[in-house]
Amino acid sequence: MTKEPTFPLRLTQAQRRVVAALFPNLASRLDLDATNRTVHFTLPEIEEIAQAARTAVSRATTGMERNSLRHVVEAAERAIEDSQGIARIPAKDRLYQFKITLKGIDPPIWRRIQTRDCTLDRLHERIQTSMGWTNSHLHQFVIGGEVYGDIELIYEGWEDQPVPIDSLTTRISQIVPEDGSRFQFEYEYDFGDCWEHEILFEGCMRAEKGTRYPACIEGERACPPEDVGGTYGYQEYLEAMADPNHEEHDGFMQWRGPFDPEAFSAEKATKAMRRGLPNRREME
Repeated sequence: MTKEPTFPLRLTQAQRRVVAALFPNLASRLDLDATNRTVHFTLPEIEEIAQAARTAVSRATTGMERNSLRHVVEAAERAIEDSQGIARIPAKDRLYQFKITLKGIDPPIWRRIQTRDCTLDRLHERIQTSMGWTNSHLHQFVIGGEVYGDIELIYEGWEDQPVPIDSLTTRISQIVPEDGSRFQFEYEYDFGDCWEHEILFEGCMRAEKGTRYPACIEGERACPPEDVGGTYGYQEYLEAMADPNHEEHDGFMQWRGPFDPEAFSAEKATKAMRRGLPNRREME
C-alpha cells in the first residue's frame, strides 16, 4: 500500500493543544509537552484540521484559545496552498519531496526525503545517503524513457547506445511537472546487483525557517548490504542471518557482522544526507 505524502505544520504548544482538543486521536503525534514543534500530516488531515479549527473559532471561550485556533487555520491554509503547485512558492523557499522505494523487496524498504533544487547528480547523493548505500557502483536515472547519468562514467560509445542526458547539469526543477503534480521515474544503482528504485515526486512545499535541508522525514527498514547479490542474494542473506545453524551464517557474520533488517532512523539518515558523499572527482 502506498503511503500518502505528508506536509509540515509548525505549531506552538498552545496551537497543538487546541488541535488535540479537536482531534484526540492525534494527541500522541502532537508532542504536547514540547514548546514548538513541526508535525507532519497528510493533506486530507490538514484540510480536516483547517475546517474544524475554523468552525471552533466562534465557540472559543477565551481570547487565547481563539487566537490559537486562528493561527492553526492560517498555518493549515498555507500548507494546503503550498501543496497545490510549484509557482505559489518562491524558488528560494521551495522544497521538493520524494518517496524512494527499493523495488522487488517485500515488505518494502523506502525513504521520504526533502531537498532544495539541485542537480540530478546531487539528488543521486541524497538517495544514496538516505537509503544507506555507499556510492560504490554506477547509477542512472530513467525519466520519461530517457537515460540521465554521468556521461563520462556510463557512456560506452556503442553504435546503438544513445548518449545519456547529463545528470551533472540537469536540475530537479527541469524534470518535475510545471504544475507540481506527482510523477514517477526510475533510479538504478549497481548495474551488477541491479538495485532498481521507484522515485515518486510527491510535490513541493515551503522550506521552514531555521530548518536545515536536505532531510529524511520518514522511512522503513534497513538498506541491504552492498554487493549482497541483488534481491535474490539479499533474500538468501536474510535467511542465513536469521538461522545460526545455516551453513552460510558464520561466513556472512565475518563478512559484515550483525544485521537488523528492520533498523531505520530518519534522524541518522538526515545526518548522513547532510554529511554527503566524498567528492570522487577531487579524489581522482
